[in-house]
Amino acid sequence: MSISVFDLFSIGIGPSSSHTVGPMRAAQYFTQALIDADLLPKVTRVKSELFGSLGATGKGHGSIKAVLLGLEGESPESVDIESMPQRLADMREHKTLNLAGKQQVGFDEETDLIMHRKKSLPFHPNGLCFEAFDAAGDSVLKRCYYSVGGGFIVDQDAAGSAHIIENPTVVSYPFTSGEMLLEICEANNMNISDVMMANECVTRTEAEVREGLLSIWQVMQDCVVAGCKNDGILPGGLKVKRRAAALYKQLQDRRERVMIDPLAATDWVTLYALAVNEENAAGGRVVTAPTNGAAGIIPAVLHYYTRFHMDHNNPGWSDDKVVRFLLTAGAIGILFKINASISGAEVGCQGEVGSACSMAAGALTEVLGGTPAQVENAAEIGMEHNLGLTCDPIGGLVQVPCIERNAMASMKAITASRMALRGDGTHFVSLDKVIKTMRDTGRDMRNKYKETARGGLAINVLELPVNITEC
Repeated sequence: MSISVFDLFSIGIGPSSSHTVGPMRAAQYFTQALIDADLLPKVTRVKSELFGSLGATGKGHGSIKAVLLGLEGESPESVDIESMPQRLADMREHKTLNLAGKQQVGFDEETDLIMHRKKSLPFHPNGLCFEAFDAAGDSVLKRCYYSVGGGFIVDQDAAGSAHIIENPTVVSYPFTSGEMLLEICEANNMNISDVMMANECVTRTEAEVREGLLSIWQVMQDCVVAGCKNDGILPGGLKVKRRAAALYKQLQDRRERVMIDPLAATDWVTLYALAVNEENAAGGRVVTAPTNGAAGIIPAVLHYYTRFHMDHNNPGWSDDKVVRFLLTAGAIGILFKINASISGAEVGCQGEVGSACSMAAGALTEVLGGTPAQVENAAEIGMEHNLGLTCDPIGGLVQVPCIERNAMASMKAITASRMALRGDGTHFVSLDKVIKTMRDTGRDMRNKYKETARGGLAINVLELPVNITEC
């Protein structure tokens, strides 16, 4: 099985990779299946059903808009965010949708989009099914998919055997554990980013890998800029006020504090994380890293590195460090993806924020000159101290506690890196052991703490039901 860094870092829309990005891709896959089977001209109606966590919190997580626009052939990477509200309004007003962008079919939201709040499919909590009907009302095609975290989709044929559809590509240095990765580095005198680059270059040139990663970094930077500009109230009904714009102004007005306050840089890290996750909560363009719910951590830590550590008089050197940061983060993310989960609906927020914290900690350690053993140590520290973290979004929205949680995890990643760099790489708990522990903890965790909005803060903060609108 081969996973690319570009699978873990993909450009999409908020507020959730598993609830928005994944369902949009699944709907698009279904329309493509209709096209491939030459069935599209026969279709007059499509029914969509969302199960488990998708059904329970999909309204607040944007799953409705994702499914409908996916059925119209849109992808998370390229959909026009500004046009989405009007397109959804037109579908509801005219009771039609343009299937795959080619075939007008009837659409009645009450009967054609079913949210099963307490019913799940067998393989994964994030399940959804699509069924197409002809003019006589007969079913012409039905397919079920699972959104398994980070925008990854598994179809009904692969369900139960893997968290992703297997890629047969043979890479230069295959690894499935941290131990294997360290052995490869030692045997070949390579850094972790070197290993990842060699594997990526099996299907792309090095120039293409670098260009792709720097493009992803640009989207991360654009997201921070947007988050620092946009103000007001986040959509959804909780009336959560955006804070990044005001914080940015405060920090700009006292930039000299960085010179006299040893912790002033941490305020900027907080800003970067808040900016990204407020954009995500508002349905803006973000990079899954490795999920949308944890999208602010890797950009915040990478911004911290580029703003406070890099040589800005040497742009080429700077670009190389950014590429190495993302490659190292990707290698660590692969270990979580294949050995545990990055889905909050499956293992709680430890799988999202915990994985991102671990990835950022290890990546920062490499670009600061750490050895592969120190990188593995930092990644282990980052996850070890997120074990047991529940996913309990208030109102089913990716806002509270999700936004602040990204800021806290960003600081934790920096601390983990600094701890590892002060050691020699030897430590008591291995990254492999902590990943296994995260997986086991997720299995033991009650479902109400796994992105269902039925436990934790989700039920202990709100005294009255909130009218959650689709965001």
